[in-house]
Order: sequence, then structure tokens, then C-alpha cells
Amino acid sequence: MSAVWRASRAAVRRRRLQTIVIGLVVFSSTVAIVVALGLLEAASVPFDRAFAQQRGAHVVASFDRAGVSDGQLGATARRPGVAAAAGPFEQAVITLPEAGAEAGAEAGAEAGAGAGTESKTPAGPRTITGPLTVVGRADPAGPVDRVRLLAGRWATRPGEIVLHARGAERELGTVISVPGGPELTVVGWASSLSRSAQAWVSPDQIGALHPTGAQMLYRLTGSASATDGRIEKAMASVTADLPPASLLASQSYLSIKRDVGRAASAYVPFLLAFGILGLVVAVLIVANVVSGAVIAGLRHIGVLKALGFTPNQVVSVYLVMVLVPGAVGCVTGTVLGGIAAQPLLKSVFMGIGTQDLAVGISPWVYGVTLLGMPVLVVLAALVPALRAHRLPAAGAISAGSAPRAGRGRRVQHALAGTRLPRPVSLGLGLPFARPGRTALTLAAVVLGVTTVTLATGLSRTMSAYGEAVQRVGYVHTVVHVGKPQFGEPAPKQGDAETEALLRSLPGAVHVTADAWIEVGLAGYPETVGCQFFRGDSDTLGETIAKGRWLEGPGEAVAPPAFLKKRGLEVGDRVTFTLDGETATATIVGESMDGMPDRLQSNWETLTAFAPDSKANQYEVRLAPGTAVGAYNAAVRAADPGLNPQALSATNRDAVIITGSALALTVLLATVAALGVFNTVLLNTRERRRDLGTLKSLGMTPRQVVVMVVTSMAALGAVGGLLGIPAGIGAYRLIMPAMTDAAGVSLPAFMTDVWHAPVLALLALTGIVIAALGALFPARSAARLTIAKVLHNE
Repeated sequence: MSAVWRASRAAVRRRRLQTIVIGLVVFSSTVAIVVALGLLEAASVPFDRAFAQQRGAHVVASFDRAGVSDGQLGATARRPGVAAAAGPFEQAVITLPEAGAEAGAEAGAEAGAGAGTESKTPAGPRTITGPLTVVGRADPAGPVDRVRLLAGRWATRPGEIVLHARGAERELGTVISVPGGPELTVVGWASSLSRSAQAWVSPDQIGALHPTGAQMLYRLTGSASATDGRIEKAMASVTADLPPASLLASQSYLSIKRDVGRAASAYVPFLLAFGILGLVVAVLIVANVVSGAVIAGLRHIGVLKALGFTPNQVVSVYLVMVLVPGAVGCVTGTVLGGIAAQPLLKSVFMGIGTQDLAVGISPWVYGVTLLGMPVLVVLAALVPALRAHRLPAAGAISAGSAPRAGRGRRVQHALAGTRLPRPVSLGLGLPFARPGRTALTLAAVVLGVTTVTLATGLSRTMSAYGEAVQRVGYVHTVVHVGKPQFGEPAPKQGDAETEALLRSLPGAVHVTADAWIEVGLAGYPETVGCQFFRGDSDTLGETIAKGRWLEGPGEAVAPPAFLKKRGLEVGDRVTFTLDGETATATIVGESMDGMPDRLQSNWETLTAFAPDSKANQYEVRLAPGTAVGAYNAAVRAADPGLNPQALSATNRDAVIITGSALALTVLLATVAALGVFNTVLLNTRERRRDLGTLKSLGMTPRQVVVMVVTSMAALGAVGGLLGIPAGIGAYRLIMPAMTDAAGVSLPAFMTDVWHAPVLALLALTGIVIAALGALFPARSAARLTIAKVLHNE
């Protein structure tokens, strides 16, 4: 074994450039695959892990308290398919107007000491308003849905409440005044991965909140909780003995899992595509390197066998020769991939509304990569290395390294008869001398062009998506109304006067008043954030994927994720509920974004059930040439209670996807260029004798460069023609997978990205990759002197 190691080390030192190529290729591919696998794992595994630890509820069910007894609900825990159950818990819905929250914040300073806390004022822009689903529960533990306390303690007596944390909220001691009910002091912040409630009180307190429902939490057996259909079937069995219509609503954990993993799942398809492309290119290049090393080292193989190396030892020499740089590239790529994945994971899971997920790269990702990539390298090298196994010692020693006579001669002779410049005709004939090597190199170029084409399509679509989301050119600044409960000054004037003020300032063209309100939907347990418009809403530049924008009262626009989550579609009706009042709206359009709990409607719909509502922000479109900063300064000077913020022209998701695609494209295009580099290096080394002869006949160094670069540029042109359709096909597979995972619906103009100028530029990509990869070894070959080349003749 020591002899094999010494021979392998000598081969590594002798082929330094090829060793570097293998290391870089494996490194680049490893980075791509670590990031892809890490994100794939993060899309589901952290949720499953946390869900199991907290004994999450597969189903959160709300029942009509008037129609079913505690005994009947308790009996459902023993139905087939139920592994564990908790409840019944009394459930109430309370509506907190903004004024109540403001008063509560002022009273919080006085109540803070009694709650045993230090923080007496809210730490961030958290407004405790809107409808809250409150459950009476004695403690956060239990057989199902173990609620995790993040700050403070559990509510154990009347006058206390624990709120569900949706972000980084931790303010304790705030007093909430329930209209027509008691005052409740916030004594804790908690997180339920099952999203079973938005707040909890003690069982002694829930009666004062006038509960109308009862909550049951179910964990189902493994088979019963596998799919939406099975969960629905299991719940039908669970409620079979209950009175009809007693089940008001139920929530499956699968919908929560999809919400949590939606952002990560959107990135997985394109990252996996880049990772797979990188692996395939790596296999091709490693096979090409080893094949060339075997052909160029025939005499060396014969000498090794003559010295007593067995055929298996000779094969081992070549496998170890590629395994050493492959292992180095794999280790460094795994480390850098893990580092690169961390900010991506942080960005992807930012703002998902759960405090329970420990997101990171799992050890199995590193283990699979560190073990799998070297195995892949060895398998890629094995087939060409087996050629050395079959060669007899005498035949290997006597064999030359030049191509056999007659290989590609017909093509070369045909090209010689053309009017092409001689270096060009010679260059076009070179690839036919080694058809196997040429095929591997061409495949690498095709995959490089495929990568660039895919990245171009993704970037153009995401750029259009980002501009549409940020409404570039339509909304320039958003003016927020000050919140006194958070120490901000209140506006000097009322709602209508504030809108008139914004319209009167120099540069304003259109002003739209928005009211963001948490409302309930009849038949569904969760509240949704609804944006109601007044004014110039048709100038906001909202992109509609299906249907149309708002035109009159009683209309709503919903995202595709909202519709899918609730089994709705354009044309269906929804009923808003707030403070016991209701209003109905028809869904007339499907918006583009992927928010599963957001609706948009007009002001007339809002006034039908909440006539006293006021706008809490204003969106302003400015005249061309108006400085946003100057307008915002005028707003602040006119009313310190208004907080204008310029709308960014960039979208975070679009920037992340475009940036990731660009980085991976540069990596894989570089890998493809390295494949060309390796091929040219092998070709020029094998044809040193031919190069010396051509130089002795008068070929200049510049003509040598032209000949060598032309040989690869021709492959690049063919690779471009083959890679563009492959890249377009990959785009048409990956983009729908991304939008479906993200719950986004893109209009046709965002995916119609393949136009003649773009395709013409992409057609040159293969030539650029091939020419760049060939340039350095071509210049090296041009600098060879005739005496040095013919030294051994």
C-alpha cells in the first residue's frame, strides 16, 4: 500500500494543474449541494422535530358550546385514530379596539409591579388590538400541545393573560381592557406550534369573557395524520357520535407546516437544480481528467506494471490521485457551504411567526456530503481507470500518447480544403481526434450553458416579481400614523384632514388611505389581516394574477395561499366579523403574493361592519422628478404625528434568489470552463510534437492560440445551441415548483422572459465559457519553443 501511496503522490505532484482543477470542481459542487440539502432539510425537519417535542396537536377543533357537552367531547378522545387528546377548554373571542390598547399601555406602568416584572412599556411596534381567540387553560403542559413559555409566567388567577408571541415581543405588565369585560394584565408570552390560541387565561377567568365554544386538541395515530385526506376522514370518525353541526371549525397541523416551510420550500427547487447540475459537471470533469491521465501516462502504467504493480494497484494509483484533491475540495466545500447556508436560512425563516424552530444545518447533511462526494469522485474515476487495469505492460510501454492514425482524418482533410484560415481549419479538426474526450467536454459546456440559461430566466422573473411587489413607480412613500401607546406623537388632525394634508403637499399625485385591521372570517378559527383601501387604490400598481382589481363595495382580493388554505377560489364569498358585526364580500381577484392570512378590500366593505374605523397609513405616489426625501421632510414638518418612510425598490426574496442564482451560476460556469481548461491542457500536452512541427513550418504563437481557442470555441457554439433548450426546459420545471411551494401566483408577463435578444446573448455563452477555459493553456502552448518541443526526438 505504501508503494501505491508514493506513486499516487508523485502523480499528484506531476499533474498540479489537473489536481487543482479536480479540487476546485469538487469544491464548487459541494458548496451548491450543501446549501441545497440544508435548505431542503430546513423546510420540514425543524418543524417535525419541534412538533414532536411539544406534542403538537394534529387537529385543533372548535365546537359549539351550546350544542355539545363536556362528556360528549371527552368521549371523542377514545375514538379510533386518536392517540391522545386534551380538553375540552372553554374558548372565547374578544375584540380589542385600538383605544383600549392605548389605555392599557398607559395603565401598564401602574400594574407592572404587581406582575413581578421589570419591563413596563412595549419594546416594539406591537399593537394589542383586533379579535383574539382566548382559551381557558390551567397550565401550559399536557398530553397535547405543550405551550412553551418565552417570557414571564403562566396565567394562574383572574386578571391575568398570556399572549402568543408572533415576533420578538416580550413586554410584560401591559393591561388590556376588554370591552364589556375585565382588565387583564399580560404576565407572560408563549408560543404554541399548533397555533391553538392567540391568548390564554385561567379557567376561572374565561367565564367573564363569555365563551361560546369549546376547544379540543387531538393527536392522531401515524397513519391517520399522514395527509389532509386522512385527517379529514379521521375527524369525521371522531365526531361521528356528536350532534350535527356541533363542529364549528378545525385546523390541521399540515396547513401550519406548509406555512412555516413555505419560504424555504420556494428556494429548494432551484438550489437542488444547481446542486444536481454541479454534481453532473463534476462527474464529467473527473472522468475526463482520469481518462486523459491514463492516455497520457501509458508508458508510466507500463513501467509500474513492469516494476511489479498489480493491475488493481495501478487502478488504485489513479483513484487515489483524484481522491486526494477531491477530498480536500469536499471538506473545504462542506465548511464553506455550511457557512454560506446560515445567512440564507436566517433570511428565509425571518418573520415566520414561530419561536420554536431551531433552524440550522443538521449533522446528516455534513455526513452525507463528506462521505458521498468522495465516493462519487471515485466512481467517476473508476471507469476510465479500469482501462489501465487491462493494459499489458509491454503494450503500454511501447504505446505513444499521440492519437492513433486515421482518427478524425477525414474531417481534418475536408476542413483543409476550405477557404478558412489554416489555424482555424486545424482548430476545428482537433476535437475529432479524441471523440470521447470531446463528448465529455461538450457535455460540461452544455451543462454550463444550461445553468446560465436557467439563472437568466430566474433572475428576469424575480426582478419583475420584486418590482411588482415593491410597486416600483407606483408608490414612493408610505406615511404611518403615530401610535401614542408606543410613545409616538398622535396626528394633529383627524383621518380626513390628514389625507387632505398629504394631497396638498408639493409633489403628491395620488394618495390612498389604508386601514390594516385583524378581522375574523365566519367559519374559520384564525383571524386574518385585512387591508381596506380608500381613495386612489386603482393607482397602487397591485399586480393581479387572475380576475381583476377592486372596483366597488363588497369586493375582495386574496392571495393564492389564502384561497388554497381555505379551499376557496375567485368568485366565492367570505364574511368578515368584528365586534359582533358582519359584512360579506365577493373575491373578485387573485393577487400575486404568498401571504396565507391576508385579504384586501375597499373602504365601503369596512364601513359596513366597522363604520368608525380610521386609516393607519397612507400610500403616496409622487410626480416625476419629486424628491422622496423632500416630500417626507414636508410631511414631518406639517405634522410630527405622521411618520413617512420611503418605499424600497428592492424585494428581499427577489434579491436572495437572484443573488444565490448568480453566485451558483458563476461557480458552475467556472467549473465548466475548468473542464475546457483540462481538455485543452491534455490536448496540447499530447500534441506537443505536432505543435513543434507546425512552429518549425512557420506557425506563429498568435496562430497557435487561434488554433487552440477555435477548437474549443466550436464546442462552445454547439454547447450553446444544446444548452439553451435544456435551460429553458429546466426553468419551466423549476419556476412552477417554486411558485407552488411559495403559494405565489405569477402573471404571464413575468414568466415570458425568452425573447430574441436574450436568446442571442445566451447563444454566445457557450463560446465565452469555452474560449475562457482554453485561453490560458493555449497561450502556454504558444510560448513553447521548437527546441523544447522536439527535444526528445
